[in-house]
This record gives sequence, C-alpha cells and structure tokens, in this order.
Amino acid sequence: MRAVRRTAWLLAVAVVGLPAQPALAQQAINISLGYFAVNGEDNRVDGDVLVANREILAFDVDDFNTFSGGFEWLLPIGEFLEVGAGVAYTSGTVPSVYDEFVNRDGSEIFQEMKLRIVPFTATARLLPFGRSRAVQPYVGGGVGFFNYRYSEVGDFVDFTDRSVFHDQFVADGTEVGGVALAGIRFPIGDAWSLGGEVRWQKASADLNDDFLGTKLDLGGFHYLATIHVKF
Repeated sequence: MRAVRRTAWLLAVAVVGLPAQPALAQQAINISLGYFAVNGEDNRVDGDVLVANREILAFDVDDFNTFSGGFEWLLPIGEFLEVGAGVAYTSGTVPSVYDEFVNRDGSEIFQEMKLRIVPFTATARLLPFGRSRAVQPYVGGGVGFFNYRYSEVGDFVDFTDRSVFHDQFVADGTEVGGVALAGIRFPIGDAWSLGGEVRWQKASADLNDDFLGTKLDLGGFHYLATIHVKF
C-alpha cells in the first residue's frame, strides 16, 4: 500500500508541476455541480459497513446519494490533451432505526449515519477531436486522494444484554484510489463553455472494531453539469 501511495503522489506532483508557460493563456478552471451516487448494495466492497448495517437498521444504501460540487484547474498540453488538479465535496446524512428492536416504552431506537468525502484528484484527459471544434467530447482518468469522515451517532443496542446506550463512532482518514471520467463541452464565445461530465471513483477504507463492517466503500459516480472558463 505504501508503494501505491508513493506512486500516486508522484503522479499528482508530475501533473501539477508540468511547465505552464507554453499554454499560459489557455489555462482554464472547471466548475462542476451535480449528483453523487454511491455504489449500490450489490456493488460494494466485501465487508462494507453500510451493507452490514442494512441487516439490522431500516435504511437504503441509496439514501447516501447526495449533492456533488467541485473545482478543477486544467492545463492544455497540445491540441488533444489536458491535465488537471481538482477538489470536490460530497456529504450525506441518513437517519435510521432498528428493524426489530424498540425501547422499553415502545419508541424507536434512533441514530444517524453521516458520510463525507472530499476527493483531491490529478487527472489527464484526451480530446479526440481537439479543442478547436464547436463540440468537444473527452475521456480521461487519474488518481484520487479521498479524504473521508464516516460517523454513527445516536442510540444503539448492546446485543449482550439488550440494553440501549447513547454513543458516537467516527472513522476518518485519506485513501488513494482511481478516477475515470467522460464528458462533453459546448463552447460559448472564446472563453466560456458549458457541458456535462460523468466521473467514477474507486477507493475503500479499513474500519476498526467499533463498526459492524470492516470496510467503508468510497466509490461511486458523479453526474455533473460543468462550466469551463479559460483565462
């Protein structure tokens, strides 16, 4: 894992550190807004905590689908290639109750699960028809550093004696994973473009014994509207 992280950091440094002078006037920022869909229950990493929680709690994994927003700096390398560095943000809160257990007074045993992911990405993209066309499709990929925070807060059942207690459990950190993307841009004048993009991310984190699952799947798809501004 240490070797993977070292390789990923070197790739990110190489992307960000490429000489900008030849294309300085063509640099751009890409602003994206849209929707993040987490990997579904049947497509999550083995041991995933959300799948494990589904065995005793009333919620759906898709409840974690949420808003996605991001910002990316792009640098052209010739007519058909771009490299970029960016950051995005997703955060979702899902309430839940136990399926088969209630408090002694008959009330529900309530807790909230929260998942925040902040991907820092280094990417390269290919524009097969170049940047001079009126329609500019592209495909690409790269590496992501996924900063995450997952928590469970509320009331819980101790299955050794069926007592109910209040607590919070938190896992956070940063994991390295892959990124793939595809999109299209429609230039409006010389400096602006509007478009759309689909971005896939893949990563997972190890969890400690505080949780029912041993893993947290950080993967999913971003469905984005984009604003591309040259400067």
